[in-house]
Amino acid sequence: MGGAPLNDASRLDLDRLGTEQINPRTTDLDRLDTLGVLERLNDEDRTVAEAVRRVLPAIARAVDLAVERWQRGGKIVLFGAGTSGRLAMLDAAELPPTYNAPPERYVGRLAGGPAAFGRAVEGLEDDSTAGEAAAADLGPNDLALGIAASGRTPWVVGALRAARARGAATVGLACVPGPALAEVADVVIAVETGPEAVAGSTRMKAGTAQKLVLNSFSTALMVRLGKVYGNLMVDLRPTNAKLHRRSARLVELIAGVDRATAEQALAETGDLKTAVVAVSRGLPPEEARARLARAGGVLRRALEED
Repeated sequence: MGGAPLNDASRLDLDRLGTEQINPRTTDLDRLDTLGVLERLNDEDRTVAEAVRRVLPAIARAVDLAVERWQRGGKIVLFGAGTSGRLAMLDAAELPPTYNAPPERYVGRLAGGPAAFGRAVEGLEDDSTAGEAAAADLGPNDLALGIAASGRTPWVVGALRAARARGAATVGLACVPGPALAEVADVVIAVETGPEAVAGSTRMKAGTAQKLVLNSFSTALMVRLGKVYGNLMVDLRPTNAKLHRRSARLVELIAGVDRATAEQALAETGDLKTAVVAVSRGLPPEEARARLARAGGVLRRALEED
């Protein structure tokens, strides 16, 4: 049932979560000077990357599942409430200009909708029915990634439950061991971040862990889809002067040509990867485009084709 208040058992479960415990390393936080506070916070932050490293195999399984669904023509939808949902929306918003990912195929959804991004809307995260409704458009070709520091947020669990019922693949990201969302997730990414420097403030280490995981997940997905050549973003969309210059510079670097040639190739082809193939292989735009299509849009394959 959506919007139901926590009962005594639920409160007890919440109180037992690692993210809700008192951190013994920061109990004197208010006694420290400014530099001391910052050093103590940084000490805690340094533990996060190692915690994420321990779950890389689970992240890899999630990426492989996402690649498979994407290649079917499906979409990746991230669900979260509060900080988790804002991080989901941020991750999704950055992919279209960086990797030319269609915005309708990599989506972030926040409990309360876009209005809740800049201003907290309390209580919505407890509504599992609303979470189910948020995943009503998913199907067998799609993947749902539910994000909840506690691993038990009803809105997120509801979204994953509905997505799974509709045949979508499901991934759960939590910051505690054995999260409740594991019951509705095909892959569970459980980053054990432990007690926060300020007790219960999961926008801190838990939020940092979520950002690291989402960065890794979406970047690895884009690499696997052929949107990266070496370590260069070759599918970026030149929507401003900076990105246009970067596109030209990438053509220069990969094809080994001067700036004028790179600029001309971009103007003739309208696409960075096609421009690289055209000038590298001495092909007209139409043939370069066809060669790239035969390679599935993967630049390295197109350049190495006999």
